[in-house]
Amino acid sequence: MSGFFKSSIGRKVAMALSAFFLMIFLLQHFIINSLSVCSPDSFNEVSHFMGTNWLIQYLLQPVLIFGVVFHFVMGFVLELKNKGARDVKYVQNKGAANSSWMSRNMIWSGLAILAFIVLHFIDFWFPEINTKYIVGDTSGLLHNGEGFRYYEELHHKFESPLRVGAYVLAFVFLALHLMHGFTSAFQSIGATVGRKKIMKKLGMAYSVLIPLGFIIIALYHHFNH
Repeated sequence: MSGFFKSSIGRKVAMALSAFFLMIFLLQHFIINSLSVCSPDSFNEVSHFMGTNWLIQYLLQPVLIFGVVFHFVMGFVLELKNKGARDVKYVQNKGAANSSWMSRNMIWSGLAILAFIVLHFIDFWFPEINTKYIVGDTSGLLHNGEGFRYYEELHHKFESPLRVGAYVLAFVFLALHLMHGFTSAFQSIGATVGRKKIMKKLGMAYSVLIPLGFIIIALYHHFNH
């Protein structure tokens, strides 16, 4: 197993697998969050289920955190390895002629996304952990006991224009990151052979629509205060 991660192919495959996991989670997260626009009651019910189901709490949630950490650490490792492999120094950098802007700046878009994840944890995950495990309130109800609190908390977070601006900017970086990462992940496992154009179109659709959907959700809650 250690030999697998030491090889260039092994690291790229591991990076791709973690990317698939996170893209599936991102899609699932978007579907749940979109309920806050379409049906607040459904959003509350699904959020309560996700927050109290033991399988999600004690298995999938730790796996998700590990997946995020692994993906970013592996990304930094690959970036360092790639830089170390460039022994020949060119007089003129013609990177733009051989690769896209997104592929040359994955490390920076990744750092922006990592900063956003920290903000997102501060906004939602840390308060939820505090409520459930420190305060000891696992009911998910509002203080007056009338309905679940999840929609109210989400709606309240997007009142600040600064926070909404940070979220919008983060999702723009996410879109740029996915524009290269989506196709690259499939290419790493050989899934683009004979279908590269289709995968590029699919990747572009995913990379634009999912972040745009999150932006619309944030703006919807902001302008409906």
